[in-house]
Amino acid sequence: MATTGTGVTRTDGVHARLREDILGGVLPPGQRLKFPELCRRYDTSVGAAREALTRLASAGLVRSQAHQGYVVTPLSVEDLTELTVARVEIECLVLRMAISEGDVRWEADAIAAHHLLERATYLDPDNPARSTGEWAAAHTSFHEALLAGGGNRRLREVANGLRDEAELYRQWSITPAQAKGRDVAAEHRAILDAVITRDADLAVRLLGEHISMTTRLLKDAAEA
Repeated sequence: MATTGTGVTRTDGVHARLREDILGGVLPPGQRLKFPELCRRYDTSVGAAREALTRLASAGLVRSQAHQGYVVTPLSVEDLTELTVARVEIECLVLRMAISEGDVRWEADAIAAHHLLERATYLDPDNPARSTGEWAAAHTSFHEALLAGGGNRRLREVANGLRDEAELYRQWSITPAQAKGRDVAAEHRAILDAVITRDADLAVRLLGEHISMTTRLLKDAAEA
């Protein structure tokens, strides 16, 4: 597999650009992803494009459909509702385990991840309806750090995988969140404070509300 001078494969580059275009709305939910068009758009081979799409499918951002190839994952209220229920149940379980089992190093890592998240630029100046790649990466790292204190690796992986699947919904919720005056930074701070004080019941409740808020905002926007 060809690599750049920094060891990054061509597939990595195509994957990063495709992911950015999907989350940025350049490739909207439901759009078919045809290999000839992808190869021209990203100046790549069919093999690299196929591997990138396989990785994106595992993260829930694209789907393989019989006789149609790949499409950007369509958004639906039913899918979002199901995903939200699963996330609340599993992420809250893993967070409770992390608070019970995590040590001081885990606390320090969570605080450090939050510090980076607080200082990341939230909205993309070129596309204010989407978050920046910097913020999105810091957001993922923060939530992963919160769960990292739990010793059950499989449960952590399931929780993180479900959050990856919800990323497309989160990006599309930014505009309705702004309209409703949602303070995402305050939500993150409150969750961290509850975690550091080892108040598991409060931390779990706040995380559940944090996850569910995206669902409520998108449902309200769909019904408007």
